[in-house]
This record gives sequence, structure tokens and C-alpha cells, in this order.
Amino acid sequence: MTGIELIPATLLTRKAVVYVRQSTQSQVMTNPESQRRQYDLVDVARRSGFTHIEVIDDDLGRSASETLVRPGFDRLVAWLCAGKVGAVLCQEASRLARNGRDWHNLLDLCGLVEARVINEGSEGPGRRVAGGCAS
Repeated sequence: MTGIELIPATLLTRKAVVYVRQSTQSQVMTNPESQRRQYDLVDVARRSGFTHIEVIDDDLGRSASETLVRPGFDRLVAWLCAGKVGAVLCQEASRLARNGRDWHNLLDLCGLVEARVINEGSEGPGRRVAGGCAS
């Protein structure tokens, strides 16, 4: 599936979550362009029809490949489990989770509540929209 227009109206009544993360404090300090592009996803959510948009940036400078606590990711999962999320927006899907277990759990949760993952990554000018499975 591709194209933002495929988001069902029922999902647009839920919140869109923009997940902003960089893996190290060094990246946070030296690569502000990455952060800017990630925060710009708020506009993508608005253009997609979402009116309730939350930004989670608690995990800036926290690696997902280690066992560090990521409170932002935990909050995202809790909102998904509660059925409050219509879409998760990320600049690159790898920002969401670095290990397969977290990534698959997140996709499974999205599938259960019919939420979408909108990846604005380096795939070119198009967007990838996925439900419970990567497309």
C-alpha cells in the first residue's frame, strides 16, 4: 500500500504520533537537520487529515540497540495498546526500533488496532504506509 490517502477516516479520529529519535548525544548535537526533518512530520500528519498530533522526542540520544530505557517508545506502545493511535510517523522506520523483537512487536500492535506506520524515510519522494505488516 502506498499513499497517505489510504488512511481510513476512522483512524483520522485518533491521534497521530510523530516519533523523533537520534541514537547518540553526538548526533543530537551535530545533526540538527535530521531532527528538523523528523519534527516536520507534524505537517505530514496534518496534511494527512489528523487533527490530534503528539510528538514523542523523549528518546533523543538513546540507542535502541542497547537495553537502555526508552520512555518515549514505552509511551508509544502504551498508546497503541489503548487503541489511541491512528498512525505512527517516522523519518525512517529504523528510528522506531533497532532490534527485530521491538520492531515486530510494534508492527503487531499496529495491526491489532489497525494503526498505520507512515515512513517518510529515504525511499525517495513517495511515502510508505503500512498497517500491521511492512509493505
